[in-house]
Amino acid sequence: MHTSKSIIIRTSFSLLFILALIGCKQKNKATETIPEISVVKVLQRDIPIYQEFVGQVYGEKDIPIRARVEGFLEGIHFEEGFGVQKGQLLYSIDPKPLEAKVNSQKSRVAEAQTNLAKTKSDLDRYKPLAEKNAVSQSDLDARQAQYDAAVSSLEAAKSNLRSAEIELGYTKIYSPINGIIGKTQAKVGDFVGREPNPVILNVVSETKNVKVTFFLTEGEYLALVREIQRRDSVDIRDQNRKRKDEEGRLELILSDGSLYEHKGKIEFIDRDVDPTTGSILIQADFPNPDYILRPGLFAKVKLQWELKEDALIVPQRCVMELQGQKSVFVVNNNIVESKQITTGQVIGDYVMVNEGLSNSDQIVIDALQKVRSGMEITPVLTEFESKNTQL
Repeated sequence: MHTSKSIIIRTSFSLLFILALIGCKQKNKATETIPEISVVKVLQRDIPIYQEFVGQVYGEKDIPIRARVEGFLEGIHFEEGFGVQKGQLLYSIDPKPLEAKVNSQKSRVAEAQTNLAKTKSDLDRYKPLAEKNAVSQSDLDARQAQYDAAVSSLEAAKSNLRSAEIELGYTKIYSPINGIIGKTQAKVGDFVGREPNPVILNVVSETKNVKVTFFLTEGEYLALVREIQRRDSVDIRDQNRKRKDEEGRLELILSDGSLYEHKGKIEFIDRDVDPTTGSILIQADFPNPDYILRPGLFAKVKLQWELKEDALIVPQRCVMELQGQKSVFVVNNNIVESKQITTGQVIGDYVMVNEGLSNSDQIVIDALQKVRSGMEITPVLTEFESKNTQL
């Protein structure tokens, strides 16, 4: 009897222990089926849309240094690739042939002056004789013609002398502006100023500001003009915003992929569209206070094409793609739901959503492989750490 009672007690304790274990397991199982998943809110921002065009850098002024007279190059008076000042002597050409030409013209001026003095003396002598009818009127007219011809000859000789002196002055070539000078195309001793010998000896560029040229297609040009007109009409009530927008329309991406720190602005749009290419030239102006940019550089012009107001954006890592269809996991009342979306412009590590979401949605950002539609989760709202500096 005692033994049977002990068995019953032990059996009861065993059942209670088993029931307790089952309860714990069920509790743990219930806890495991509602995982904590990170979610982020859909952001709504005014997003500038950019397009990139290949451009080339030119100086504010790029002035060719020409040999305007023929001769042997006698001296180079600058360091290649360094700055020069306006009026600084750059080249000197052998002046001896032109000095001889000047001296020859001087002698002709002297001859013309002597001839003028003689004809004037003859004319002065004939005038009183003609008044007394001592000489004929035709003789007086002949002396007057000789005098007039002598005056013209003197003026011609002086003009030729001035021309020769100007040519002699061209043997000294000075910088027309402050700027940077390039590599010389001729060395000391070269004959210059006549093809096929060098005529353009060098180029001086003013680069405190630079010009960047690029091309738009006809369609791109029309779209840009319409957008500028739309922005002007919208912003006319807010001049500060308008100025800020215009100043920030252009950026420059250098050949190493870095973004140039100074922003530019469109300076002019060419008069016509090139009929052979169907494109139109655009010129932009960029400040270059550190003289980093040099003429001839290629760079990408990043042009703010339009401004998408109140656009919806999500981190790119939230978006899944399958057979060309893009989707995200949206959480409503702790239940996961897959939603198809259409995307637009990529902005750094964000992507613009054109259709499929609202600004109140929360979407799954982590553990995308672990969740599915209809699954219950405990959403943990997190903030996405973006590396995008545009937002």
